[in-house]
Amino acid sequence: MTQGAGQGPETERTATLRDFRVPAYVHETGPYADVHPGDVAPPHEAEHPEGYTPTERDLPVIQRGDTLPPPADPATAAPAPQPGEGPGPLFVVGDVHGYIEELLTALRAKGLIDEAGQWCAGTARLWFLGDFTDRGPDGIGVIDLVMRLSAEAAAAGGYCKALMGNHELLLLGAKRFGDTPVNSGAGTATFQAAWLLNGGQKTDMDRLQDHHLQWMARLDAVEEVDGYLLLHSDTTAYLDYGDSIEAVNDTVREALTRNDADEVWDLFRKFTKRFSFRDEGGADAVRSLLDTYGGGRVVHGHSPIPYLLGQVGSEEGEDSGGPRVEGPHVYADGLAIAMDGGVTMAGKLLVQQLPLES
Repeated sequence: MTQGAGQGPETERTATLRDFRVPAYVHETGPYADVHPGDVAPPHEAEHPEGYTPTERDLPVIQRGDTLPPPADPATAAPAPQPGEGPGPLFVVGDVHGYIEELLTALRAKGLIDEAGQWCAGTARLWFLGDFTDRGPDGIGVIDLVMRLSAEAAAAGGYCKALMGNHELLLLGAKRFGDTPVNSGAGTATFQAAWLLNGGQKTDMDRLQDHHLQWMARLDAVEEVDGYLLLHSDTTAYLDYGDSIEAVNDTVREALTRNDADEVWDLFRKFTKRFSFRDEGGADAVRSLLDTYGGGRVVHGHSPIPYLLGQVGSEEGEDSGGPRVEGPHVYADGLAIAMDGGVTMAGKLLVQQLPLES
């Protein structure tokens, strides 16, 4: 099975920062925890604490290269089960972030859509792990595509479903609350400022309609399918919202229904935490989720594989010309599968059939 970095064309660095932007308030602990930009000195002017995740000011930026997957290969296309054979094959999709052309190419390569972009995988099951918008050129186009494929897949006997990512919460908050101050735990913040900091695109906001908002607000946060616990973020913060999958999804949905800015901000902040499964004790963190919600493995997006592998910001990453991503990254004693290939930073938009080939 593929477990992370591979080889690819060299990419050239650029001085323009437009890629992986992490607000300082996302981190679990440390002096930058829960801080709104402007409340503290910029990270490049202060000593970074242990475990600090780079912010927009100090991240190396990789110019996107030609890293798209090849055209569909009939030998690897999703099989079309015959009637009565039960559920079709299971696929998961990592963070898309508005890169619709890369998404279309990746779905075609797996035989899930045809050249016209229509569902052609019969009873196959497709799960998106969240983060459809921001940073990339066409987040609303991605949402429209997922909504359309959901209807087409259902008509064919399969399904296309999606989970709530932190960027869905961020876009909802920016639209609903704008510049309304919220209590960030370390001063005041606003959804609008956080959305812009994290790659919010004016074209997405201009095209955002009520049916997009309703669709995002109804997304589940956690699901268990075929023994895989699917969620967006590599954090144990889900445990704060319930001791069952149903309870978590109901709690998140009810919080959005109440439309309280501070409550939604707290939800966004917790869903933005990351790296709980990466270091010492990571396997135990994964087990705490599996023991509570079921499943034998966690599958998540959110944290780009180059960060999980330490490729970005390291001497290895500098020497190799930037991150390389071949496929999903398996870690935490084999209990976690990371699916964010880092499409915004010259990585790859991952679409993967489960179980992984050994």
